Amino acid sequence: MSLPDPRPDAPRAGRFHWHRTHPLAFDAVLAVAAFGCILFGAVADPHGRHGPRFGGHELTATTVVLAALACTALVLRRRLPRTVLAVTCALTIIELVARSTDPRAPVAASAVIALYSLASRTDRPTTWRIGALTVVVLTAAAMLQGPRPWYAQENLGIFAWTGMAAAAGDAVRSRRAFVNAIRERAERAERTREEEARRRVAEERMRIARELHDVVAHHIALVNVQAGVASHVMDNRPDQAKQALAHVREASRSALEELRATVGLLRQSDDPTAPTEPAPGLGVLDQLVEGFVRAGIPVDLDLPPAPRPLPASVDLTAYRVVQEALTNVHKHAGEGARATVRIIHSETALTVTVLDDGAGRAGVPRQKGGDRPAIEGGPGEPEDSGGGHGLIGMRERVFALRGTVVTGPRAAGGFQVRVTLPLQSVRTGETT
Repeated sequence: MSLPDPRPDAPRAGRFHWHRTHPLAFDAVLAVAAFGCILFGAVADPHGRHGPRFGGHELTATTVVLAALACTALVLRRRLPRTVLAVTCALTIIELVARSTDPRAPVAASAVIALYSLASRTDRPTTWRIGALTVVVLTAAAMLQGPRPWYAQENLGIFAWTGMAAAAGDAVRSRRAFVNAIRERAERAERTREEEARRRVAEERMRIARELHDVVAHHIALVNVQAGVASHVMDNRPDQAKQALAHVREASRSALEELRATVGLLRQSDDPTAPTEPAPGLGVLDQLVEGFVRAGIPVDLDLPPAPRPLPASVDLTAYRVVQEALTNVHKHAGEGARATVRIIHSETALTVTVLDDGAGRAGVPRQKGGDRPAIEGGPGEPEDSGGGHGLIGMRERVFALRGTVVTGPRAAGGFQVRVTLPLQSVRTGETT
C-alpha cells in the first residue's frame, strides 16, 4: 500500500497540506474570513423585493464587536475547543437578545465553526451530547428572539447549520481515525514482513550451520580414524597405510569443499573480503606491543616460551585479549600510563594478565575502571556488568572456550584484566 509522506517538510505536504504544518496561521486566516462573512451577512438582505441585495440592513457597532470577539476566539479552536464553543454560543445569544429590533444572528456562524472543530477532535458520545445541547440552546434562543413566526427560515437555518456542523465534524473525525488505522496497519505489516524475512534468514543460516557441523564432523572423524589406521599399519603393511592416507586426503578434500560451499552461502554481498594472512597469535605479540609503545604507552612484556604449541583458538583468543586490554589502557588511562603484559603457561591453562598503573593523562574519564568493583565471570555467567563493548566481546571470546575473566580496578591504582583459558578441554574437543 502506498501511503502519503507524513513528513512536514515533504514537498507534497508543503504544497497541499499547509494547514497541517501551520495550524495557528491557518486558524488566524479562517478567523479573518469568518469575520468578513459575518459582516457581509449582517448588511445583506436575502428577502429584498427584487431578490437578495447588499446593504439592505445597517451594520451596528454591537454586531461588529460581537463578531470580532467571536472570530478572535476561533484562533484557539484547536487548543480549547470546548471553551471556544461556549464563548461563541454566548456571543450569539447576546446578539440575539441585544438586536431586539432586527433579531438576526450572523455571529452564529462562529458557533457553527466552533462546533465543527469540537466534533472533529473528540469522541462520538461527547460530540452528540455537546452537539445536541448546542443545537437546542441556539435554536431555542433564535425561535424566542428571532423573527416571527418561530419556524421562520432564519430560525430553522440555525438549527440546520449547527446540526450539520456536528455531523460533518464527526464524519471528518471518523475518516481521520480510519486513515490513521490503515496507515498504522500498513506500517505494522511492513515491519512484520521485514522481521519475518530476517527471522527466516536466521533460521536458514542456523540450519545450514547445523548441516555444516554434521558434514565436517563426519569427515574429520573419518580422517581421525584413517590416520590412526595408517599410523598402526605403517611399518608392517605399507600398502594398507598408503590406502588409508588416500582416504584421509579424500575425506579432507570433501570437508574443505563442503566448508567452502556452505560459507559461500552464508556470506552476504556486503561482507568484507576474507583476509589472506593467517590469524594472529602470541607469536606476533611483540609486534602488537611495539605498536602501543610507539603510541606512547610503555609496555613490559613477560612472555616465556611455550612448552608446547597452543591450540589455535586459545592462541587467537589470548592475542585478542591483550589487544583489547592495551587498547583500553590507551583509551582510558591515556599517554604516559605504563602497562604490563604477563603470560603464564601451565599444564592445564593459559593465564593472560594485563595491568596498568593508571598514571597517564587521559582525555576522557576512565569508564572501565575507577570506582567500579571487580568483575569475575565464567562460562555460566555471561551477564554484562556495565563494561564497554570491548570487555563484552572479550568475555564472549573467553566464555566460548570455557575460560574465566576478572576485570576491575587495582588497589594500588590502575586497572587489571586477568583471563584464564583452559587447555585440556580445548585439546579434547579438537581431538574428538
